[in-house]
Amino acid sequence: MDYIGEHLLPGKIGHFFVTLSFAASFVAMIAYYKASRAKNMEDELRWRKLGRGAFAINIFSVFTVFATVYYIISNHLFEYNFAWEHSSKALDMKYLLSCIWEAQEGSFLLWTMWQGVLGGILILTAKKWEAPVMMVMSFGQFCLATMIIGIYISNAKIGINPFLLVRQMESFANAPIFQRADYMSIPQMQDGQGLNSLLQNYWMVIHPPVLFLGFASTIVPFAFVMAGLVKKDYSGWVKMAIPWTLFSTCILGTGIMMGGAWAYESLSFGGFWAWDPVENASLVPWLVMVAGLHTLVVFNATGHSLRATYLFLILGYILILYSTFLTRSGILGDTSVHAFVDSGMNVQLVSFIFVFLVPATVMFIRDYKKIPHIVKEENTYSREFWMYIGSLVLFLSALFIMIATSLPVFNKAFGTQWSVGEDVTFAYNRIEVFIAIILGLLTAVTQYLKYKDTPKKVFYKKLMLPTIIAVAIAILVSVIEKINYNKYGPGFLTAIHLALFGAIYSVIANGGYIWSGLNGKLKVAGASVAHIGFGLMLVGILISTSKKALLSYNTTGINLNFDPKDKDKNPLENITLVAGVKTDMGKYWATYTGEDSTNQFGNISYYHIIMERKSDGELFNLYPDLVKATKGMQGVSQNPDKHHYWNKDIFSYINYASNLEKSKDTAQYKLYPVSLGDTVYYSNGYMVLKNTIRNPNNKKYHFTDKDTALMAEISVISRDSMRYTANPVFYLKGNSLHSIPDTVFAQNMAVILSGVVGNKLQIGVKESPNLVPFVSLKVYEFPHINILWIGTLIMIIGFVISMVRRWRLRGSV
Repeated sequence: MDYIGEHLLPGKIGHFFVTLSFAASFVAMIAYYKASRAKNMEDELRWRKLGRGAFAINIFSVFTVFATVYYIISNHLFEYNFAWEHSSKALDMKYLLSCIWEAQEGSFLLWTMWQGVLGGILILTAKKWEAPVMMVMSFGQFCLATMIIGIYISNAKIGINPFLLVRQMESFANAPIFQRADYMSIPQMQDGQGLNSLLQNYWMVIHPPVLFLGFASTIVPFAFVMAGLVKKDYSGWVKMAIPWTLFSTCILGTGIMMGGAWAYESLSFGGFWAWDPVENASLVPWLVMVAGLHTLVVFNATGHSLRATYLFLILGYILILYSTFLTRSGILGDTSVHAFVDSGMNVQLVSFIFVFLVPATVMFIRDYKKIPHIVKEENTYSREFWMYIGSLVLFLSALFIMIATSLPVFNKAFGTQWSVGEDVTFAYNRIEVFIAIILGLLTAVTQYLKYKDTPKKVFYKKLMLPTIIAVAIAILVSVIEKINYNKYGPGFLTAIHLALFGAIYSVIANGGYIWSGLNGKLKVAGASVAHIGFGLMLVGILISTSKKALLSYNTTGINLNFDPKDKDKNPLENITLVAGVKTDMGKYWATYTGEDSTNQFGNISYYHIIMERKSDGELFNLYPDLVKATKGMQGVSQNPDKHHYWNKDIFSYINYASNLEKSKDTAQYKLYPVSLGDTVYYSNGYMVLKNTIRNPNNKKYHFTDKDTALMAEISVISRDSMRYTANPVFYLKGNSLHSIPDTVFAQNMAVILSGVVGNKLQIGVKESPNLVPFVSLKVYEFPHINILWIGTLIMIIGFVISMVRRWRLRGSV
């Protein structure tokens, strides 16, 4: 059948270059293998030339595939499943790139592209290590190419083809729509399913590229390790690998913290880190890579810890592959808010791990005794000893997190039901707080030690002043900030204070070392700068989380019927704001002014909240928004909004808005004649007329003895035993009667007093979701969270300083 309206050329071009990248990476791998095994220089140069050409073709092909995918998305070619499933016409232009990495095949493509770039740089800079290193890089490209090639071998699926048409998808194989040649003209094919609403945030435009560059970069230290094993030159690669390991830890760490910033901006758990399995899966390799970086530096300076370096750098990359399996296999679907669903590639993902793990493990065990090792143990007053201890602490921390994160894997494999418990955050924090204490202390004191040995008196003398200053500042911070986080008892509170001291100690001691030990020379102070940043990050984390305060305690009496199982939607912690009503919220007044959708497609609703600080009358605006769910799903996703002060953030998000169920209000009042004590039933409960008051004069009504008015006191009891009060009024003005209804917002109900019939009052009851616009708002205060972001930036600067210095020192190896 000749289909009408399809654009097949982009798909053919794209698939051709997918196939070409696959073939080119295979040729490059073979060529570089031959070059690394060549017996003479002439053969090595010939094979290396072929490898370079093939790898260049691979890079060109991958970029062409990426450009073709972007062309399909940006031109809304919805005949392609990639565009139809992951994009829509309603998307802002800035989110079109996000559509690419929403898809599994798109994120693999991004990974492949970055790995190709790094391979190209290695070709230009790796010198004598080019052949064995590029053999590993090319093999990595080959494995990634299989993830997007999209072919079947027998019944086994190899990769996901990003250029499949919708009608070619298995799930639509027998759909009647595709029996029509003009299927592109029907409404269902005029637009796509859209981008996941959680990803419609500017951080998701920049966070995934940086994170995947971090993923891709971990193969470079791994490749140098493997090159050393292949060439049996077990230490010659170290100087060349140090700047690459610094680059990898810097970029991966930056990507992880960008993810924290995205979570803080977009997710409604109220924070930057929730120990989500996907977050953990990225953190664990980073911790191991940092451990490997420190042992790499130790070996370069003293000859110690090379075997540990091999282990850490191998595991760093293997754990990246394992994290890829965790997040893409669907196994974390019940425990993570942003894992991929099962795409039928689990066997391939597991194979991806083992094709690197098995040869690396075999070669490492085979040559373990040949790897240089100094039998004499390090002096306890040497820098290398405590750097090695710090690396072990980082590794053990990573091991704990990975085991806890992998419980769903164990449960599926062994039929168990293990979990970290209901309080996931505390399950991790109760261990990691002690890791923070140890790392804070180690990063503070270790720089004051010299390699090999340090005179004790000199060491203690240099450290005395920073220690005294740190103790004084830590006490002042604890007292002034009133850190009294007793939710988990005095033991955990003590640990928080010790960790805070360790973090402050790290900042002061490293600052002092730059001044006294390095004479203020920042060019050689990269490690100290990074440690200062790390210490500040810990300070920001500890204060902002332990002092995090809920501001939106609901004192309005309007409690919405949220699902009791949803802990985030406790009606007592979400203040109900009625449009135009200035509402008391502790330290602030909050006024909801209305809702507006500023984008042309109307899929994002912004809610304007005016906040007024009671202490000085300062006004500021909050605009939390709700994004309609995509892909045919119901509901919305929250995008929080914040007001930044120098010392805190006011963090807010909408948990419910009345306009979510907006429809034309056709409800009418149902009239009931009642006497005192009579009961009237409504759909969600009942009400009782308790009393009547003539000419009420209170906070709500202001009648006098000269008026003719009557107010009813009606007790409303809902099915869940919640009690509310309604006070409708009718009064005589001139020669006519007027009624003032009262609204029970939590029950979507208005009650009116319409008059007297005989000796009974006539009450009118109307139930409607559209009575008055209102929102349910949750607000937190995060004290000193800016210290976390400042610390992150300083740590990155420290990595960059070290990277530049080590790159210049790599020599001619």
